This record gives sequence, C-alpha cells and structure tokens, in this order.
Amino acid sequence: MKRILVVDDSATMRKMVIASLRDLTNVTFQEAGNGLEAIEQLAVAPFDLMILDLNMPDMHGLEVLRFVLGHPSYNATPIVILTTKGDEGSRSEAIQAGAACYLTKPFEPRSLSGQVHDLLTH
Repeated sequence: MKRILVVDDSATMRKMVIASLRDLTNVTFQEAGNGLEAIEQLAVAPFDLMILDLNMPDMHGLEVLRFVLGHPSYNATPIVILTTKGDEGSRSEAIQAGAACYLTKPFEPRSLSGQVHDLLTH
C-alpha cells in the first residue's frame, strides 16, 4: 500500500483532494491541517508522496518542503504543491526547492490524479 499525506489548512480542500484521487489503487490517505502536524505525522511513519499547500498557519508550505527534502530519511519523498499562489515567483521557488510538480487551485481532478499516479509509479 502506498501512503499519501494531504496537507492543507482547509478540511474541505483535503476532502476534495482525496476524493479526486479515489481512482488510485492500493493507496491510503492521511491528512494534516498544517505544516507542523505534517512533520509530526512524517516522524511517525514515512509517506510515499505528499500533497502540500503553501499558505498555511504556523509553518509555510515552503518551510515544510525544505524540511522534508532536506532530511536524509525523507528526501526521496515526491512533493506535489497544490496552492492558490499562481505567480511565477512562487512556482519557481517551489520547483527550485525540490517540489516534484506545482499545481494551482482550483485544480482539475484528472490532472492531479495523473500527476500523482505518475509520481507513485516511477
């Protein structure tokens, strides 16, 4: 079973993301409402992929991205950024920090599902 962590401060958005990925087989989902909670869950058990919002309280998504990819135990974890920030500066900063892909909200469920499927199978 592949494990995906969905990190977003909006419970509704987390549910929408998970619903759009329900067609993936052999996948389980965990949720985190902020960056600190995501890091806590990562410390308990590793994930095969993370879907991460940038704009969150307590810890910005870029800080989470840099922490995860900078840690030797987690640095191979593909991270999909899913955010409302559509500007080129934010996109560039996330990709340079190591994000596997960058998608903006509102998102196309098929596009997200395709990206996640590709990252989990490569």
